[in-house]
Amino acid sequence: MARPFTSNNPDPIDVAVGARLRLRRHELGWSQSQLAANLGVTFQQVQKYERGRNRVSASMLVRSADALSTTVAFLVGEDGQGPVEPVVMAQLSTPGALDLLAAFAGIVDGEARRALVAATQGVAREADRRAWAALGKQSTPRKRVGTAKSS
Repeated sequence: MARPFTSNNPDPIDVAVGARLRLRRHELGWSQSQLAANLGVTFQQVQKYERGRNRVSASMLVRSADALSTTVAFLVGEDGQGPVEPVVMAQLSTPGALDLLAAFAGIVDGEARRALVAATQGVAREADRRAWAALGKQSTPRKRVGTAKSS
């Protein structure tokens, strides 16, 4: 079942539109400030659009498509290309995700790619564990394996 839209939970459509804005901006090599200047808004507003925190109005959608040399159909995901899962679009809209993906794609060595994936998953698990601990869901942190305690 889809999650209901709330002020703390952006609408998946807004997140997907924002991710496409970010994707196209990255393709052009533009900063958020450059896009903002072209649209007549602040870079903070571009951040909000890209994260799906603020909805892009119809007029801003048309201006954005024009500024980014693309179509409104591309920005709303109706350009005839295969559908992209909303979770993928949300993940790609995470700051740094496109940079990480581009760097990862440039790694030729399969073993190095696997090691990087394993390391990244470990960092994510540790961050998740810390978040749960901060919420009081876990009373004692797990012992780290293979690390020495410094004095």
